[in-house]
Amino acid sequence: MGSSTILVVDDNEANRSLARSTLEDEGHRVIVASGGEEGVGAFERENPDCVLLDVRMPGVDGFEACRRIRALPGGADVPVLFLTAQRDIDTFDQAIRSGADDFLTKPIRPTELAVRVQTALKLRRMGTELRQHYEVLKSQRDELLRVQLQKERLMAFVVHDLKNPVSAMDLNAQLLLRDAGVPESARELARQIREEARQLGRMILNLLDLSKAEEGKLEAKLSSVELSAVVRAVFDDLRVEAESREVTLRADVRVDRIRADPDLLRRLLANLVENAVRHAPRGTAVAVTASQADGEVDIRVADAGRGVPADMREKVFDPFTQLESGDGGRSRGGRGLGLAFCKSAVAAHRGRIWIEDAAPGAVFCVRFPNGR
Repeated sequence: MGSSTILVVDDNEANRSLARSTLEDEGHRVIVASGGEEGVGAFERENPDCVLLDVRMPGVDGFEACRRIRALPGGADVPVLFLTAQRDIDTFDQAIRSGADDFLTKPIRPTELAVRVQTALKLRRMGTELRQHYEVLKSQRDELLRVQLQKERLMAFVVHDLKNPVSAMDLNAQLLLRDAGVPESARELARQIREEARQLGRMILNLLDLSKAEEGKLEAKLSSVELSAVVRAVFDDLRVEAESREVTLRADVRVDRIRADPDLLRRLLANLVENAVRHAPRGTAVAVTASQADGEVDIRVADAGRGVPADMREKVFDPFTQLESGDGGRSRGGRGLGLAFCKSAVAAHRGRIWIEDAAPGAVFCVRFPNGR
């Protein structure tokens, strides 16, 4: 295959440089332009085989530049790939209407960019019949992506709109608990309301962080954290639920401090302990242990419940995956969000999470690198 000419139009110099070096490494000739007007002019002069267009640019933006290129001689059949940091359905719809062939979200991933450009160039050389088949598949792919973007928008709205009423529920429950005139039966109900509100709050935050993780935006803000203090705080939050199920919480933390994101670490442990408490039989214990070796910290959360079958120990970390309990109880995957969040939180720390057999029960194991 001979060298192809690629036009890269982006007002960000770092993005242009990354795209240029990536594509030149693949053997392509690369022309760059720093704006839409300059990009249209470069297309007329150079007649490139493929165009990469940034969406948001001052003056002539990517949408208008694409429309102008499509109107030029030879511009109708040249593949145009949009690059954008705006992963939303409005941007996607505008890109399709303006004549885009593909849609890549920033930050640019060099391997993905090289593959997408190579695919676009191959499709351009296809015969008429094959191109017709491709157009059908592309239409189906675009519709699937549009549905995914709609789901992400709905999730963002749901998360935003639920946070305030859940916080109000928790606050009102606290006010009832502080009122000395409230009878004990009502106080117990208020404690249950507060516990459920906390669980719902964790679910909402899990949804938000899973959305961030899908976009590659979930980052761990590392600091030195006292691990035993985090475990105590998690136990305090879950003590009411554990006592209502007659489950004992035990800790054996042999690590002083760990380098981690305090919020992500606490919510990670809260999800794992809550999951263990829900599946621990009455009269048993949930144990959290932590040890350190070779600059790594291992945290283990063990219960004596039904355990997780070996063939499902990877799948339970996927969103909305649940295992049937088989006895009318709650399924092992819980609500399908907590364990998915745990996987994303551990990945943000460049760590590892897995499940071992406790015989009986399950042990959820987390390993953090360079924990100190």
